[in-house]
Amino acid sequence: MIIDLPSTTTSAVNKKLVDLREQGGAVALGRVLTLVIVTDDGESTEEAIDAANDASREHPCRVIVLARGARKAAPRLDAQIRVGGDAGASEVIVLRLYGPLAEEGASCTIPLLLPDAPVVAWWPSAAPAIPAQDPIGKLAQRRITDSAAERHPIKALEQRRKSYTAGDTDLAWTRLTTWRAVLAAALDLPPYEKVTAATVAGAGDSPSTELLAAWLAASLKIPVERAKSQDGQGICSVVLERRSGKVELERPDGKVGALTQAGQPERRVALQRREVRDCLAEELRRLDPDEIYDVTLKGLSKVVKSAAKRTVTKPKAESKPAEAKPAEVKAEAKPAAKSAEAKPAAKAEAKPDSKAKAEAKSEAKPKRAKKAEA
Repeated sequence: MIIDLPSTTTSAVNKKLVDLREQGGAVALGRVLTLVIVTDDGESTEEAIDAANDASREHPCRVIVLARGARKAAPRLDAQIRVGGDAGASEVIVLRLYGPLAEEGASCTIPLLLPDAPVVAWWPSAAPAIPAQDPIGKLAQRRITDSAAERHPIKALEQRRKSYTAGDTDLAWTRLTTWRAVLAAALDLPPYEKVTAATVAGAGDSPSTELLAAWLAASLKIPVERAKSQDGQGICSVVLERRSGKVELERPDGKVGALTQAGQPERRVALQRREVRDCLAEELRRLDPDEIYDVTLKGLSKVVKSAAKRTVTKPKAESKPAEAKPAEVKAEAKPAAKSAEAKPAAKAEAKPDSKAKAEAKSEAKPKRAKKAEA
């Protein structure tokens, strides 16, 4: 059910929520937190709401969406309340702010917060330079950003490193959970040797690739090279150097990875790119600071960046016969050329025979003349 409240106030929205609770029997105590989504009004607003609804099935919460509209318009607050099937396992309050009110999101949020419940702030696209100092960020225990959704992802990640405060996190870091688990499990298998170096290849604008390289450098205390790949998006491959051989994890198609290491058969691993709703649900599981993320951000300065590099793909078995065809064509072309050269020679040899016949005829004429005289 969707209820529109145009040109309203936060007190009117709160009163309507109480009425709906009395009519439908929904209790505020069933919510475990308040999720505040800060975004610009547009298509991205509905995408963020859908992701929050999916995450709310694991974490029932009240979702407050601050959709900032045109700054030059007259100050106005349009509200929308979604409950039931349109809100997943939560209740969604969409506040569209226009004019000077667009910069007063915190003032509109405070009256609608659940009492005695933690607050989580999420910026699906562009985030403030220092989330902890933003008016919404000051209300939240956890602040979620997404460097990959920024206009300049690598610059945004560097800004996150400079402005990190306990409670900050990034969905670019959450997308690495599966990669980190697979690599950690690979090192738990024999031979138990020390990793001496590592190389992480990925797209040039992938903040997750930067964070994975920094995590390896900070955790293993080894030199890590960050290579740019032109094949695929996001992370493409990871290579760990050991004395017995390499441990390689490649994902050429963005869905399935191949793990190869010395003394072990090749294994296929599910490494499909994670959806935003899955990453958001994972971040809502913990409300305490992420210390590993903090250590990883500090390890970004230890990563060595190299020139562009293309990921290595294994050659197909059918490539050899395909390469042999041009050689066969050339081999067949030579006899044809020789036969073409032989034709003029045959014609040239035929000329002396015709001359010999003409001389033979001329010799035969005097003999006939002698017989006639006799």
